[in-house]
Amino acid sequence: MKIGILSAGGDCPGINAAIRGVGKTAIQEYGMEVIGISSGFLGLLHKEYVELDENQLSGILTQGGTILGTSREKPFKKNDKFSKGDKPKIICQNYHDLGLDALVCIGGNGTQQTAYQLSEEGLNILGIPKTIDNDVWGTDVSFGFDSALGIVTEAIDRLHTTANSHKRIMVIEVMGHHAGWLALYAGVAGGGDVILIPEIPFNPAVVSRYLENRFNGKKPYSIVVVAEGIPTPRGISASKYIAENISILTNLETRETILGYIQRGGSPSPRDRILATRYGAYAVELIAKNIFGKMVCANGESISHIPLRETAGKIKLVPADNPLIKKARKMGVCFGDE
Repeated sequence: MKIGILSAGGDCPGINAAIRGVGKTAIQEYGMEVIGISSGFLGLLHKEYVELDENQLSGILTQGGTILGTSREKPFKKNDKFSKGDKPKIICQNYHDLGLDALVCIGGNGTQQTAYQLSEEGLNILGIPKTIDNDVWGTDVSFGFDSALGIVTEAIDRLHTTANSHKRIMVIEVMGHHAGWLALYAGVAGGGDVILIPEIPFNPAVVSRYLENRFNGKKPYSIVVVAEGIPTPRGISASKYIAENISILTNLETRETILGYIQRGGSPSPRDRILATRYGAYAVELIAKNIFGKMVCANGESISHIPLRETAGKIKLVPADNPLIKKARKMGVCFGDE
């Protein structure tokens, strides 16, 4: 069999580990031919690819980013060059021209949506979930999340010292789009006093009153962890909005920090290397069994799969009754709602 691999959407640690897991399993275990598609679905549009052998897959386990490159190309949306119907047709034609028997798509929500749509066009597709946001529906965890969690937690640890030295309130904004998984877990791991996530409506007055009470209780500095996706006035970042409200309502010295793309870079954590490798190897096992139209997923300690149609178009948000939220509340963490 001949299989293709692509990575699409934002980069994150662990993609190369997944590529390696797919490629090495396909070549070593099943004698398959493997090609890497360049720049996500854009590479399929322009038939840009490289043949992958064991030499090219060696040494990439620890590398961040993706050796194949990536893009945010969404072939089922209109753009200036192609009409809406042209791109899927071109991709399907190129898939057949390349002689592919299957295509493995590594990516987040948007990638899984496109993977499902391509499977509906008759292509043999498998999806592997990756994102630092941990918001892909249908899997307990996506690789990239653990690595980002470590980076954000270390940043919060470092900001504790400067907050303490200057007796300031530090507002730290983390990624996550519309989901609060990264802010919640990093906030708890980093000892955040306030954690604000999109899933829990908050009141700036409640946050400010909580911080004032801490200050009056001889706790002169505080850490506020904010998810980028919380509702704010248009054009204002989450951290700036919260910091300005705190400053106005409390008159306490407040500074904001946006961690930005540093959260997505660097070498994957050991946990993400293992998870991505398991995902990649499992995807090839499905190909060998002629099982397609699925997304690989984690279910507890087991790796399994679900239909792509079940995850397409959905986002996994933090439920209000999440056990970690309950534990944090019992320790006095403020979520801005009470």
